[in-house]
Amino acid sequence: MGVRLKKPADVAGSAAPAIFIGIFVAFGGVLYGYDTGTIGGILAMKYWRETFSTGGINETDGQPDVTGEQSALIVSILSAGTFFGALTASPVGDMLGRRWGLIASCVVFTFGVILQTIATAIPLFVAGRFFAGFGVGLISALVPLYQSETAPKWIRGTVVGCYQLAITIGLLLASIVNNSTEGRNDTGSYRIPIAVQFAWALILAGGMLILPETPRYLIKMGKPERAARSLSKLRRLDVTHPALIEELAEVTANHEYEMSLGKASYIDCCRGTLGKRLATGCGLQALQQLTGVNFIFYYGTQFFKNVGIEDAFLASLITNIVNVVSTFPGLYMVEKWGRRPLLMFGAVGMFVSQFIVAIVGETTDSVTANKVLIAFVCIYIFFFACSWGPVAWVVTGELFPLKVRAKSLSMTTATNWLFNWALAYATPYLVQGGGPGYANLGTKVFFVWGSFCFLCTLFVYFAIYETKGLSLEQVDELYGKVSLAWKSKAFRPTLSFQEVRDLGADARQQSLADIESAAGRRKSSAVATDSPTTLLHNEKQ
Repeated sequence: MGVRLKKPADVAGSAAPAIFIGIFVAFGGVLYGYDTGTIGGILAMKYWRETFSTGGINETDGQPDVTGEQSALIVSILSAGTFFGALTASPVGDMLGRRWGLIASCVVFTFGVILQTIATAIPLFVAGRFFAGFGVGLISALVPLYQSETAPKWIRGTVVGCYQLAITIGLLLASIVNNSTEGRNDTGSYRIPIAVQFAWALILAGGMLILPETPRYLIKMGKPERAARSLSKLRRLDVTHPALIEELAEVTANHEYEMSLGKASYIDCCRGTLGKRLATGCGLQALQQLTGVNFIFYYGTQFFKNVGIEDAFLASLITNIVNVVSTFPGLYMVEKWGRRPLLMFGAVGMFVSQFIVAIVGETTDSVTANKVLIAFVCIYIFFFACSWGPVAWVVTGELFPLKVRAKSLSMTTATNWLFNWALAYATPYLVQGGGPGYANLGTKVFFVWGSFCFLCTLFVYFAIYETKGLSLEQVDELYGKVSLAWKSKAFRPTLSFQEVRDLGADARQQSLADIESAAGRRKSSAVATDSPTTLLHNEKQ
């Protein structure tokens, strides 16, 4: 098999343009990661606390601070915005297109950044975070959609996984900028980290102005000539090249087959095999959040302070560096190992690491214990970053057929943000003390995250299909023929949707297996008709 990711010998053209475009579009993850990463450090900044405090006092250091309720609102309102943004991504992506949808997302995001930058009180700051979150929600659904519709199948997992890498880079950049400005005793301490986001939005929007629309979207919109030109740029092939014509023909035939099955309303997304795939995608995104990773990136600085770690900003920076570096092996393993093995590997590793953190945090209290705690938090982040971080986006990006892809992806992404919001809002009440309504779990919260990681192992075994090496159209065939997830590894595509179209089969009345059998009989009949014996017999007659 080898260790390198190499283009198959039978694939024509060049994959380089599609790979570079996919990696650039992944830059949208920097907006996502940076915006979610800044808030943890900002909440711990002395000047910000003094400016936005409405009379609350931090119990740890006795200094002015926002209350636990206000902290929960400020952090979680971004996730509320992203939830609605993700749901809006479907009509935006279908009406404006994937490309212009991303540009519009940057405009909304920029408006939110402006409000946060000029804010000097909690209400305007919260409003800014909502609009920035709305833009991030749009981006978080449209980026994997654009990537999955443009990337070659043999490296699609790595390309889409780069979105998670960009998220980790955004988190790291946020940590670096926060660490650089937190000591300032003026508004620059928090306004500089916030205003840096203007640059990220400008880079993404500027690049999208010159990139092509996805060929699959253009096929959906009935524009085959533009789709051919777009695919020509992505594959570096002439529009008349047989390989390009064949790829477009299969995409078109698959879309026609799916449309023959019925409409593409939101209700239809929940029926039959589409409903099964939607449940898989939503479950995967929910569990990604329930692993507890954003507890570290939202509240890590505060948490490390509260457990007695002297330089909490440095500890947070270390966890972000680990997050970035650990994503790289995941981008390789997703195509070498496959989706199922990598997700299982990550779930087991996270489960063990989280329980060790919880046990150490509850049974010991020393400098050595704090070092062990940080070490196993970093090990936990390694397992997340190389598996559930990127692969959740990879799997959801390739689950759905073209007719419902935007709708279904928007719902799976919205599920991610719904659980992100719920955990961001609930975490202060779970972890901190403060009277009635506060659980005061402290490090015991890692028992909760670890239990969900154990649940992840069961979910992977029973629900995740192996889609490595399949085109988006072949994933439809996989779900049409294989009923059990753990049997999916043995699947090999044998059906062309062009054959389905040529047969004129009634897709509503026949399964793909029945249609394939009919195609096989037709081929056998054609071979028999063209055989020398048959031809000789016909001549004698």
